[in-house]
Amino acid sequence: MKTKHLSLLGLFFFLLSYLFFSKVLPDFQTSIDLAHWFNLIGACLLLSFNDVFPKNKLNSIASFVTFLGVIAHAGLCTIDFIMFSFGNDDFAREQLSQNISNSSFILYPFIIIGPSLLFIGLAMHAFNFIRTSTISALMVIIAAPAIGISFFILKDGVWMLLSCIVFTFGLGLLLFKVNPKK
Repeated sequence: MKTKHLSLLGLFFFLLSYLFFSKVLPDFQTSIDLAHWFNLIGACLLLSFNDVFPKNKLNSIASFVTFLGVIAHAGLCTIDFIMFSFGNDDFAREQLSQNISNSSFILYPFIIIGPSLLFIGLAMHAFNFIRTSTISALMVIIAAPAIGISFFILKDGVWMLLSCIVFTFGLGLLLFKVNPKK
């Protein structure tokens, strides 16, 4: 499978996870946490963008930031898998949440800052195309922070999903602008 195909598959799984997160799809996740599985798979596959985009100084930094963001997404999904495993035990879930909130070594890298690095890294990659594919690049650059704002500040699943749609379509359009590797 080509790197571009892995990137497209990553975008598909990532967008699918946001359909669950936004509650647009019915919640039939009783025995398996599909939303976080799709998010984890999508984030790992989005790492392929590091190989697809042209190599330059900004790309090197963006690749490192994207890599850190994927690691943080893996940690976040692991925490959410544990939360999901508690089922209806709200007390246990609250206890774990409290413990995580009290540990800055978990809270910041895996909950607050770390997952954002994936969006920042991919937006940095998109910035390479600001002159040649302005609309597509701006779709990614603007939608990346909009996803975080809609989730953390607005707490609005619909805006989060719309932001993710713009983000993934922008990346998808940029993916087709890239010349195939020789």
